[in-house]
Amino acid sequence: MSEVHVDVVRVFTDAEERFGNELGIVRASEASAGREQEIAAELGFSETVFVQPVIDGRASMRIFTPASELPFAGHPSVGTAWWLAREGTPITMLEVPAGDVAVRADGDVTWIAGRASWGSIFEWMPLPTPADVDALRPADFHDGKHYAYAWIDEAAGVLRSRMFAPAIGIAEDEATGAAAVAITTKLDRDLDIHQGRGSRLRTVRGAGGLVEVGGLVAYEQRLTLGA
Repeated sequence: MSEVHVDVVRVFTDAEERFGNELGIVRASEASAGREQEIAAELGFSETVFVQPVIDGRASMRIFTPASELPFAGHPSVGTAWWLAREGTPITMLEVPAGDVAVRADGDVTWIAGRASWGSIFEWMPLPTPADVDALRPADFHDGKHYAYAWIDEAAGVLRSRMFAPAIGIAEDEATGAAAVAITTKLDRDLDIHQGRGSRLRTVRGAGGLVEVGGLVAYEQRLTLGA
């Protein structure tokens, strides 16, 4: 078996580079072709991406959970855009099966733009308090994709959330960019989302139904499969 190298980053960290959602990033090659789902399942991250070379500021990628391929996902888009810039090949556009994802950087924050219709259909679980969100247990969810949320500060748009998606092989997702896009569209306001153990996602509504989701990214490690 040919070796496959995987760079691992954490997306939507806090200001101290803590927390965030792990993402596996693989440069698409003959070694990975046809094995994408197998590799994603072996790694076990909520998402793993396979990225084609950058051409004229654009790169295409495919996104896999441990169980299936996705047309769009927020944390893989943010993480890949940040990683490509770190590698010296910054982009302005990511091509994913759902469509073209615009990319921009604002200081240390990487932003991508998506649409609620590109992502999964979530079962929304509005709860009275953040403590009610904290009390949920992944073991209580056996199917579907459930996004639980409560206001920390409604006037300021600060939201507490958690996401459980056994339907796509994810017991609990630490930070869900596509859900951030969708909940921003649903609530029709910009948000500062505190998800999982301490991840931070920020959203800004754009024109024509687009929503930008942005956050900080930290490099974690390089793995080699098939060695």
